[in-house]
Parts: sequence; structure tokens; C-alpha cells
Amino acid sequence: MKIIITTEVDQNYLLVKSGFNVKLFSALNPPFPPVKLLRFDGSHQGDWVSLELNFLLFKSIWTSEIIADQTTKAEFYFIDEGRKLPFFLREWRHKHRIVKKEAQKSFIIDEIDFKAPNRILDFLLYPLLYLQFYGRKPIYKKYFSARQNPPSSSD
Repeated sequence: MKIIITTEVDQNYLLVKSGFNVKLFSALNPPFPPVKLLRFDGSHQGDWVSLELNFLLFKSIWTSEIIADQTTKAEFYFIDEGRKLPFFLREWRHKHRIVKKEAQKSFIIDEIDFKAPNRILDFLLYPLLYLQFYGRKPIYKKYFSARQNPPSSSD
């Protein structure tokens, strides 16, 4: 299944790139399930991100490897691919794109490809995952607002 969600933000795409750090990652965590960050290396090829999802009755580890990243004059992207996934996912690939629109405007595009163990679960997960990622839009807009200080790459 594929999900694509685009959010326009009021920051230069290179400033947005520098803001993709552990602070933003923490801000993007959904209300459910609660997430405990176990490892966050960054968003460059060879980096790893690992989390513990707490579903109240059980916990599950989700670990992804950053398999690619690239910066051009018009775009930055990185791709995370699931290496250890919760039981309800068989495959996960998330391309995070930051595309220059104007000097001080960018698009953040989440392109998600996932597969569950069966097609029925694919269709059940789709609206849940869509809503989780759609919920990032106001966070992105606030975090990358031109009225805010530019995000720090050291966070």
C-alpha cells in the first residue's frame, strides 16, 4: 500500500533539512502508541532509528535503517527501511522528501510504502497510518514556521 502526504512549510528546504533531528522526531510521536526512543543516529545513509512501541498489553520494537539520502539544489531526501518491524507489518519503506518551492517555502512529502502480512490487514492499517502521518502536518507547519527561529542542526 502507498501513502503520500504533502505539507507546505515556510522555511528554506535546507533549513528544514537541518531540522530533521531528534527534537523533531520526538515532536512527531503520535499520542498512541506511546513511543520510547531507543536509538536515533540521524537521517543519512547508514544511520539507524529504533523505537519501542507500547501497546499497553504488549511492547514491540521497530528498527529502521536509513538506506539512502541525497541533497540537490532543489531537494533533500532520505529513505528509511524497516529492519525489525511490529508483527502487523511485513515491509516498510518511508521516503522523506523536502522539496524547494520558493526561497523560503518548501514541501515536506512523506511517501510511505508498507505491506502487512495479508491484504485484509493492509486495508485495515491504511486509514490508521494515513491519519497518523496526516497528523504530522500541523506539527511540521509549527516547527518550520518562518516566525520561529530556524531549527538547530545540533539538536
